[in-house]
Amino acid sequence: MPQAVQFYRSVPRWLMVRGLASSWPSVATGALSCIELKDLPAPALPSPEWVRVKTRLSGVCGSDLSAIACKGSPYFSPFVSTPFVLGHELVGTIEETGSAVPPHWSRGMRVVVEPALCCQVRGISPPCKPCSLGHYAHCENILKGTIKGGIQTGYCNSTGGGWSEAGVVVHHSQLYAVPEKLSDDEAVLAEPLACAVHAALKAPMDAKSTLLVLGAGSIGLMLIFAYRAAGGKARILVSARYKHQAEMAMKLGASEIFSGRGSEALYGWVLERSGVAENGKAGIHRPEIGKPVLLGGTDAVFDCVGSSESIDDSMRLTRPRGTLVLVGMPGIPKGVDWTSVWYKEITVQGAYAYGWEEVGGARVKTMQLALDYLAASKGALKPLVNRRYKLSEYRSALESAFNAGRSGAFKTVFEVSQA
Repeated sequence: MPQAVQFYRSVPRWLMVRGLASSWPSVATGALSCIELKDLPAPALPSPEWVRVKTRLSGVCGSDLSAIACKGSPYFSPFVSTPFVLGHELVGTIEETGSAVPPHWSRGMRVVVEPALCCQVRGISPPCKPCSLGHYAHCENILKGTIKGGIQTGYCNSTGGGWSEAGVVVHHSQLYAVPEKLSDDEAVLAEPLACAVHAALKAPMDAKSTLLVLGAGSIGLMLIFAYRAAGGKARILVSARYKHQAEMAMKLGASEIFSGRGSEALYGWVLERSGVAENGKAGIHRPEIGKPVLLGGTDAVFDCVGSSESIDDSMRLTRPRGTLVLVGMPGIPKGVDWTSVWYKEITVQGAYAYGWEEVGGARVKTMQLALDYLAASKGALKPLVNRRYKLSEYRSALESAFNAGRSGAFKTVFEVSQA
């Protein structure tokens, strides 16, 4: 029987992993974790409008790691149905089509999947207000319809997920054909790249602006690429912790790299480059307690880390009336001083998933933009997929992903099936 990596709900295990995984990371994938490699049959097609996709490659996302380590916010726990098979970043081939699937989706086609389980996917009509406006990642009916609850494929009991040899079932509206020129290594990046595109399009595009990207993991690197691919001309400052991240950031369009350590060193470096003063320390001021405060900053900051420290730094590093975009999944931050948001009148925006975008006067889906940018990139993002594992090696794969920076990894993927 085909195998799959499945997550199941267990409050005692969840609490144990949450409490111990920071000190003993192996707890998150071990015998007492909330995940298991199991023999599982293929999920049934929920309606004639669905197809079955056989996964070729499926990526490991930061949200997957957060769920597995039980360290994220419980915010989403009411909006999933367990047990579920993980994996929402995937490229595969159509293996079966329902009788009501449009004929241009045929068996053997190579596709990527847009995971949002919105009104159309669930067979709900008329659609909720967010879906009717094209914001279907924020669907209000994620617990209703023809399938069980779930915000995305990979977090829903009815659909299966990419980390499965049995395949995943997908509504035909979730499918995008992969251009022939794209390799599987590039195509598997379409979904996370779409998230980066959605965030990058919130930035000022003019050459006079300065952007700061905190974090040069895979999502930070894809954000840099997406911004340049969309025609953005601003200077991009990037904080990269590791040498391989810094080198890749420059290749993808970064202007300058901060590779030092410590918030204060970063503050001075940013202020020098944002024109506040020569020798940026002149713009740094010290309160009686706590971290320094700044006068000045960059026009926009993209927090691609989502930690308490990075969120606090991001707010301090955004100029008055500038924009802070939370790209990394923030969880429940602690010790964050929100005074700068109030005092500097900063616009704080989330950047979750994708939908429809306004680009050059045209309205286009974010996933299609991501595929277009990949097709035009001449393989620029292909080196990001530099760790590949079989499903049976899931513990090693997740260890690689949890330690991506130190190990030199960018994007870890599962090789689920061959062409």
